[in-house]
Amino acid sequence: MEYCFGVDIGGTTVKMGLFMIEGKLLEKWEIKTRTEQEGEAILPDVADSLNQKMEEKKLGKEQVSGIGIGIPAPVNAEGIVQNTANLGWGYKEVRKEMEDLTQMKVAVGNDANMAALGEMWLGAGKGEKNLIMVTLGTGVGGGVIVNGQPVVGAHGAGGEIGHICVNYEEEDHCGCGNRGCLEQYASATGITRLAGKRLKADDAPSSLRDRKLSAKAVFDELKKGDKIAEEIVEEFGTYLGHALANLAAITDPSVIVIGGGVSKAGDILLKYVEKAFKERAFFANEDTRLVLAMLGNDAGICGAAKLIL
Repeated sequence: MEYCFGVDIGGTTVKMGLFMIEGKLLEKWEIKTRTEQEGEAILPDVADSLNQKMEEKKLGKEQVSGIGIGIPAPVNAEGIVQNTANLGWGYKEVRKEMEDLTQMKVAVGNDANMAALGEMWLGAGKGEKNLIMVTLGTGVGGGVIVNGQPVVGAHGAGGEIGHICVNYEEEDHCGCGNRGCLEQYASATGITRLAGKRLKADDAPSSLRDRKLSAKAVFDELKKGDKIAEEIVEEFGTYLGHALANLAAITDPSVIVIGGGVSKAGDILLKYVEKAFKERAFFANEDTRLVLAMLGNDAGICGAAKLIL
């Protein structure tokens, strides 16, 4: 029997999974991400944990196809990162270091691309080969899959959906330094920002005025029929739907998967994004499906496992 490992390195924890190569997840577990001393312990910790799992399961190296790893940073085709925001790493040859530590084959990719691969392999995009995944969390992440392969790009930054400009008039800066990025409107923090601006615009009644503002609060009140909440979600949906229509014109996906914390709002979110998408979609993309992600926090380990296969 053949096995492989999927590893998803995050700023707080490292998630790991042992898979059979046809896609069955046998076991998953996590360890703490030790980011101190420039994150020097992270890869050795991962290697130790995988070795322990192999001993526990009595697996020999010849039974393991390899290890796939997702990282929260741009990663080039050689498995090298130049910098990471929250792992403490500067320049790091991740693939080479991990192969030296484990004596096994290793493949490395960006975490958002891995989530997209995971959804394509075992989730909401199962059976498809052309897919865009957008993750709406603290920021907006994304992965683009064309013909079964993630779009990596020259600098490992392919699929940075959150940083396409959707408003050329914006004066506030995004975390990346630019202005008018999708992340400023479609992330959890972006929706909260839209809500704050809308509530300041006039004194129209809204139950949002009695709540601590958050993306969840906006969707909760929308479900209860709050008119101001609906205006805010319409604005969010317009930015995201139009951006996805632009992306679809470039990669022609059969399915667009929406995940991340904000997607927990459910089908009501799709309604507003789909409406705006259809307004702007190129005629060839009109039957592109918009669906909610299915794998949740397992998307990263699933995609990393698929990458090595």
